[in-house]
Amino acid sequence: MRMSQRFGRTLREKPAEAEMPSHELLLRTGMISKLAAGIYSYLPLAWRSIRKIEDIMRREMDAAGGQEVNMPVVHPSDIWEESGRFFQVGPEMVRFKDRSGRDMVLAMTHEEPVTDLARRFIDSYKQLPMVVYHIQTKFRDEPRSRGGLVRVREFVMKDAYSFHADQKSLDEYYPTQCRAYMRICQSCGVPVTQVQGDVGMMGGTGAHEFTYVTDVGEDTLILCPACGYAANREAACIDKNAGVPEAADGQVPSGPAKVATPGKDTIASVCEFLGVDPKTSIKTMVYYAGQDPVMVVLRGDLDVNEKKLANLRKVDKVRLAEPEELKELALEQGYMSPVGVERIFVVADDSLTTDRSYVAGANEKDHHLTGVVPGRDFKIDAVADIVAAREGDPCPVCGAGLTVKRGVEVGNTFKLGTRYSVPMKAMYQDENGELKPLVMGCYGMGVGRLLACVIEANHDDKGIIWPMTVAPYHVHLVGLGTSPEAKSAAESVYERLVAEGIEVLYDDRDESAGVKFNDADLLGMPIRVTVSERSLKRGGAEVKMRRLSEGEIVPLDALSERLKEIIRSEIERILPGEES
Repeated sequence: MRMSQRFGRTLREKPAEAEMPSHELLLRTGMISKLAAGIYSYLPLAWRSIRKIEDIMRREMDAAGGQEVNMPVVHPSDIWEESGRFFQVGPEMVRFKDRSGRDMVLAMTHEEPVTDLARRFIDSYKQLPMVVYHIQTKFRDEPRSRGGLVRVREFVMKDAYSFHADQKSLDEYYPTQCRAYMRICQSCGVPVTQVQGDVGMMGGTGAHEFTYVTDVGEDTLILCPACGYAANREAACIDKNAGVPEAADGQVPSGPAKVATPGKDTIASVCEFLGVDPKTSIKTMVYYAGQDPVMVVLRGDLDVNEKKLANLRKVDKVRLAEPEELKELALEQGYMSPVGVERIFVVADDSLTTDRSYVAGANEKDHHLTGVVPGRDFKIDAVADIVAAREGDPCPVCGAGLTVKRGVEVGNTFKLGTRYSVPMKAMYQDENGELKPLVMGCYGMGVGRLLACVIEANHDDKGIIWPMTVAPYHVHLVGLGTSPEAKSAAESVYERLVAEGIEVLYDDRDESAGVKFNDADLLGMPIRVTVSERSLKRGGAEVKMRRLSEGEIVPLDALSERLKEIIRSEIERILPGEES
């Protein structure tokens, strides 16, 4: 393609709206254009990369046993009502009526349509396991789009779905998709970390995320540098037994005792005043899950993970109770306690044990209780892990200090189980002729977000440094000079390379050398070939890798073969081996 005919243009200045390097570079290179908040057009260069990413995805999905399908973007609400999500999902799902008054939705994911397909076409255990995938548009009305292609409202996703006879079959197949995801990202030049994830609105029994670690990411990761433990903060765990003082002689007091704690309304001030370890105190907080108050109790040295609490109460999110709401519940802020509470649902973190006593609030201003034993002195309606992991907390696997990093989630995988097959009656007949629900897995990866991460992982202060596997073009040909000889040589090289099947972006514009070289660095094609009066005098064309500082002069008659050799070598360098 000739730069003089290119649809799109480069920008010299950083766009004011750009929040991340990938966002800035996609705009400056003229690869995307914003139509509305979180809605972008892909221009020719970006679209070429998108298609290459999709080809890599197809290659890995086919190798993982997948069959490609294509499911609609517009769904009748019936199937979402069957799964229960039509009423569970909030305003991020776009609902509308067709001309006949029938309720419809825009696809934000495709579990419901694929389950509908499965119940139509899978009826015997002999067909299982079965894997299908598609690459399709989704729409989620996000409250705040950010980072260009990192968080958008309209996007293209590769999502795959597997169907199994039982959980064992799903567990055996699940790592195949995880390996495929690692290979996809590696093939695109994006190093990702596989972390434990939260099942969220998808439901199911387990999830993982494939995350590019970067300081500009919006996800918080909890990582252990010692053993490799990795989890999203929403799902991360810690070793809660580390450093907990032993109970004195294994004895507990016969009952709570009230003590005056004037003005001591925080865990730190109470523990200092009473001379006790925060690990032997109880932190009490009240949240609202929808319209219902929930009292949360955990060890005083720990923090609440609100996402874990929301999942436990089966709501999208929870919020802290306001001071006036606490008064309506007859609770004293700073001195709250589950002791004596009867009409509020009480969730206890599993860090609290019943074989020791704790300090807790007395539900009376300026007073606390000592000798409080969970389960004996207050009711517990649910016990769960609701603790948030923090920097330095002990790793749940090896006990080493955890670190907190930021990242961008590129893809995710879920063990759905029978979350959708049971309510939607997607059944199969087993070897004994009995009907059983299909056991499902699902695996999603954002195509545009992966493109953004390619740029996040491969750029410098001059522009993009495309990996050969997903570059819009492999070669950026720069023609310099006004002499007939130089112009003719550049045109001849362009025609020859195109004829040889080499992907070439040819800068044939009437611009200065500085403008052309700056645009070449900004656009970032892997190989720059310069044909000029100077290069011809030196023996041919200058060939320089974008990621390297030095170039070489290659005779024009050997140029095609040299470029093919570089392209092959670069692709082999990037692509994962068979064992990856």
